[in-house]
Amino acid sequence: MARNQTSAQKRFRQSEVRRLHNKAIKSECRTYVRQFIEAVQAKDSALAQEKFRIMTSKLDSARSKGVLKRNAVSRKKSRMANLYNATFNAPKAEAK
Repeated sequence: MARNQTSAQKRFRQSEVRRLHNKAIKSECRTYVRQFIEAVQAKDSALAQEKFRIMTSKLDSARSKGVLKRNAVSRKKSRMANLYNATFNAPKAEAK
């Protein structure tokens, strides 16, 4: 005979699966942000540019899946772009 379960039990199982899935996506985004920051701190422009491209792609993907909010993704991308520009474009401006 089938085992009876409440809708609350089913929702709990579903929410646990979603929580773990979202946690993995957030962790992946944090990893790419960290890798970008490390590339900037190492003063490696080419690597930082590549990491920035990958990072923005992952953040946009997390946004489209509803894991991260739109403003949070925009804020992170903006801050990382400012960090990149301040690190690699500022010395050129001072040289002029």
